[in-house]
Amino acid sequence: MHAEDHLQDAEQRFLVLLGDSLAQGGFAQLRLSKHRGASRDLQRVTVREVQLKGQAVLSFLYKHQTRDITKNFRPDEGMAQLRELLWNEFQNAHLHTADQEIQLAYSRKGKASLRVGKASGAVVSEAGHDKQKHRFLELNRPFLHELGVTNAQGELIPAMSRKWKQINKFVEVFSHALAASSLATEGAIHVADFGSGKGYLTFAMHDYLRHVLGREATVTGVELREDMVALCSGVIKRLGLQGMDYHQGDVRSYTPPALNVMIALHACDVATDYAIHLGLRAGADIIMCSPCCHKQLRPQMQSPGVLSGMLRHGIHLGQQAEMVTDSLRALLLDACGYDTQVFEFVALEHTSKNKMILAVKRATPGPNDEVVAQIRDIKDFYAVREQCLETLLRADGILPAIA
Repeated sequence: MHAEDHLQDAEQRFLVLLGDSLAQGGFAQLRLSKHRGASRDLQRVTVREVQLKGQAVLSFLYKHQTRDITKNFRPDEGMAQLRELLWNEFQNAHLHTADQEIQLAYSRKGKASLRVGKASGAVVSEAGHDKQKHRFLELNRPFLHELGVTNAQGELIPAMSRKWKQINKFVEVFSHALAASSLATEGAIHVADFGSGKGYLTFAMHDYLRHVLGREATVTGVELREDMVALCSGVIKRLGLQGMDYHQGDVRSYTPPALNVMIALHACDVATDYAIHLGLRAGADIIMCSPCCHKQLRPQMQSPGVLSGMLRHGIHLGQQAEMVTDSLRALLLDACGYDTQVFEFVALEHTSKNKMILAVKRATPGPNDEVVAQIRDIKDFYAVREQCLETLLRADGILPAIA
């Protein structure tokens, strides 16, 4: 092992750049490869900075041939561990920061060289393709192979590239919502994913919370189709996943015992309203919905005559019904004490567009008279008599009647 005063210039500079990126908040990822140490099955180590109980730690993922091991270290402990790994275990270190890509490599004779370049804005996958911005999950995660996203070597199957993009985008959206919520720093997290299907996002949520963040989390997939429940339950059993299960049912028939995060993607028509209602009744900190099929309001709506030339086209009528329906849902969430966003999400497998309603519970609800007035005005303008979510909330006494 090198003594501190015998470090090569390239090593000294690499450690300085690494320390600066951690201190200044620019650190993105460090990957160690070309293993040369005594442990024969250790292949590589990936290091990320994560928040655990409000404290920044360095999370080390040790990738072995048959298993993955995650260890978390305080920054000073992590730096000491990196020195050991660099000098005794690996011949290559690739550091990504906010504006640089830095590579430290050793020759066969042990001479270190350093290459510093501008950040490309991409972190390259293990397979050497599918470039994209910083990932929240790694391709080598076992659940991805079980679900057919990667092959036995942990390489992305080309036909699943869009699904892989969707998975990462979903986790990215959730990570920002988590950081803005009361769940950000500590405590158990209970997630229910309604209409979870084959479980791509359900397993991703479980992996991100427990493996990447190291949080105590329980993730439940709820799905009507018996074959999908059996498939996902089998994956859970084979991988020995703790804190994850699957139930057969839907948002109207299954009520989780605890709920902090409610997910319902592609809930058709008023099923989205029932999902939001369940989240509100449970006091969920985060509600994530991707609505589809906006059938309830369309036959009720009476648009002003000046719009008749535009709305004689059926596609425009459908788009108007979609906009009004989801606007009312967002306002109702606002009125119930949530900060709400409506935005376009990445395309899913069977649709050219995908809207997301994301709501994060505020620490203090605040007055909602103005929001209630906006809901009333929209209903009056379009002559809407009934909207499902409002009806459910009014029946519970959560909101006053909005005549």
